[in-house]
Amino acid sequence: MHSAVLLIEFGSIILGLGLLGRFAARFRLSPIPLYLLAGLAFGEGGLLPLGASEEFVSIGAEIGVILLLLMLGLEYTAGDLVTNLKAHYPSGLVDGALNALPGAAAALLLGWGPVAAVVLAGVTWISSSGVIAKVLGDLGRVGNRETPVILSVLVLEDLAMAVYLPIVTALVAGAGLLAGSLTLAIALGAAGLVLFVAVRYGRLISRFVSSDDPEKLLLVVLGLTILVAGVAQQLQVSAAVGAFLVGIALSGEVAEGAHTLLSPLRDLFAAVFFVFFGLHTDPASIPPVLLPALALALITAATKIATGYWAARRAGISPKGRWRTGGALVARGEFSIVIAGLAVSAGIEPSLGPLATAYVLILVILGPLTARYTEPLATRLTTRRHPPETPGPSSSRVTEATVGRDGT
Repeated sequence: MHSAVLLIEFGSIILGLGLLGRFAARFRLSPIPLYLLAGLAFGEGGLLPLGASEEFVSIGAEIGVILLLLMLGLEYTAGDLVTNLKAHYPSGLVDGALNALPGAAAALLLGWGPVAAVVLAGVTWISSSGVIAKVLGDLGRVGNRETPVILSVLVLEDLAMAVYLPIVTALVAGAGLLAGSLTLAIALGAAGLVLFVAVRYGRLISRFVSSDDPEKLLLVVLGLTILVAGVAQQLQVSAAVGAFLVGIALSGEVAEGAHTLLSPLRDLFAAVFFVFFGLHTDPASIPPVLLPALALALITAATKIATGYWAARRAGISPKGRWRTGGALVARGEFSIVIAGLAVSAGIEPSLGPLATAYVLILVILGPLTARYTEPLATRLTTRRHPPETPGPSSSRVTEATVGRDGT
């Protein structure tokens, strides 16, 4: 009987997610807020709490985080990461300072303590690569001159995750200074070793994993990723970091093939992860933190726009492109929830989960709007403040003479 209830509940979850995804696609929205709302509706204090399938959903959520980070790693080669780090690290430093500090300050002002401050700093820092990539595609900006700047900021954030996640994992586990330092040293050593091996022996690794049979390629890559993620978690490094490093180590045709095969699985289990996070958030706990979440969202939307503007200006992009860069970076999503999930699982601060949920819901909706309207709004305000000069009679005659000489 328990098995039948589990199948009914889990089947209903998957069917509901599919319908929500189709609804979001029709209006060109990110499905993330809908998945979170679904979790809120069927979790603690929701409309129809689930019971039998919770453990199964929990395992699916863990796999979702692992696949999110694996697919992220497959997007980059080790050489790309090293090049981006050398060329754009000042933008990464500005990004971290402007967007992590407001989250840390908010946690301290709310009296949550230093561990929650480190966690909330990560929640407000990391932009949503998935939402931003979709928005750029929908707006037809993939080929724009400012797009490489946007991608470089996202790459640096992903690199920072490899250092940040082990720190958070150690802190929420209550590890002392010595144990935390050892965890960080292991994480940095592992990341450095993987980057070195990937640069020097990436082709050999990819050749070992490669297979003409899609079934065998899928099993080997998925099995290797989950195995490494498990070993990383056993070492208190973070399963997500282990999966990210596996993705970096694979390159060429293997990475492309694995990306194609794993994309549907990633989408499935990532959706389950968002539902799982919502299941563990009581809807009644959101209204008390809604005002701080809204204030934090508005502040960090402004700081992300400033980050993008500064990074694009440094790259020599025109003012309009600078505003487009800043507006595109506003959305937060999957990784903010991953970070908050670590603290929620450890019971660090009861209000942190609801605040993170409300914060992501606000910015995952606001992000596409800022990407679309920041540049035209900024251009309009700038034009009103500094209207173009109306040429006088003498300048008109000069213009006419110039046009006549140049023939243009």
